[in-house]
Amino acid sequence: MTFEILTVITDIETIASGHGVEIRRYLERVYGKGRWRKMKGRATVQLEDGTIREAEIHWFEAYGIGRRDFKVKRFLK
Repeated sequence: MTFEILTVITDIETIASGHGVEIRRYLERVYGKGRWRKMKGRATVQLEDGTIREAEIHWFEAYGIGRRDFKVKRFLK
């Protein structure tokens, strides 16, 4: 699903970190070694058909590398 994040991500929480991140080996191979964490938060997104919705977003991030592999997990409201 292609989407664009329109607002600042709020209610950010860490879901997993270190060895708890199941695809850590993939992330290190593609983006580099780092302290990878799986995160979640809320934001307003615009879908590829132009629809604007509030959504729960998941992504991975590491210090010095940044946020990668965003995905919409569910729509809110």
